[in-house]
Amino acid sequence: MGTRLRWGILGTGNIARQFAQGMTSAKRCELAAVGSRSRYSAQAFAEENTVPRFYGSYEEVIADGGIDVVYVSLPNAMHHEWTIRALRAGKHVLCEKPIAATREEAAEMFAVARKSGRILVEAFMYRSHPLTAAWLEEVRGGAIGEPLLVRSSFCFRTRQTEGNIRFNPALAGGALMDVGCYCINLSRLVANAEPISVTVSAKLSENSIDEIASGTLRFAGGLIASFSCGMTVHADNTASICGTRGYIEVPVPWKPPMHGATYVLSTSVPPQMDARAKLAVGLPGSTPRHVRTVDAPGSLYSLEADDMAAAVLDGADPAIPESDSLGNMAVLDELRRQIRESIAHHPGCFLVG
Repeated sequence: MGTRLRWGILGTGNIARQFAQGMTSAKRCELAAVGSRSRYSAQAFAEENTVPRFYGSYEEVIADGGIDVVYVSLPNAMHHEWTIRALRAGKHVLCEKPIAATREEAAEMFAVARKSGRILVEAFMYRSHPLTAAWLEEVRGGAIGEPLLVRSSFCFRTRQTEGNIRFNPALAGGALMDVGCYCINLSRLVANAEPISVTVSAKLSENSIDEIASGTLRFAGGLIASFSCGMTVHADNTASICGTRGYIEVPVPWKPPMHGATYVLSTSVPPQMDARAKLAVGLPGSTPRHVRTVDAPGSLYSLEADDMAAAVLDGADPAIPESDSLGNMAVLDELRRQIRESIAHHPGCFLVG
């Protein structure tokens, strides 16, 4: 293995395309191959993203001796099989979130990685952006006092549900798995602990997929985290970390831009509605708000890829450690268990929880 990681991509969907386009600014990585179930799809993807080799199967990608690491961008239910196959073929793996369909699957994947002597990392790209490290350092440093409340949302509205893998129960779809996993990950990151209890309410699609979900995580230290996620509804898609001395607002936590990413630190004790009203019109006496701007050395997906390169080539700690991925999957398992239990008790009901 040289000084640059050679990547193979499994899948040619939207997230694979975003990853490939972002990789153009990676400092220690290069795209070598892409594979799809359709050779035509793989060829089109390769031509669009200047990928040297393309294959009409996933097997050919992981058998390619000119590839060091595989990026698994397949539907959730396929992460387990193809991650394990890639690891056993001697490849390192960056696997899209959520890393598996269940915690049990994820644990097996990491066990195979250890046995194979290869590195497996879950792809939560927002964790590689320096914006995340910046606001987290403020929290850890006591800038807002003791953090006691986290609020986050990640929603989008799609009208195309027919054939959409996110609405397919057999592929481990649903809002929790697709975007709610980000909110859960951020909440656990702030708490630096696993929740002692979780609850969820959901709006279901006709085939019992959680198309909208809202939940709460409670932590032993007293912190409460609430989140909302959805695939058929709009939201502000922000995060707030609230403490005993102030709060932090992150306007774009999930996909921050390369230049000009911001967060806001407010040290008002306590924030007052009249002060916020004054702030809105620029009057004296408004809540002290400090806008911090953070620039990144590359695009979001290039940062994620270069973090993987640091882990593989330099022995650096993975951006997302195994314990973090397993903890996130444990929460997702429990939330989805609660939804299934509600469905069992209230068959035909489109609101559960």
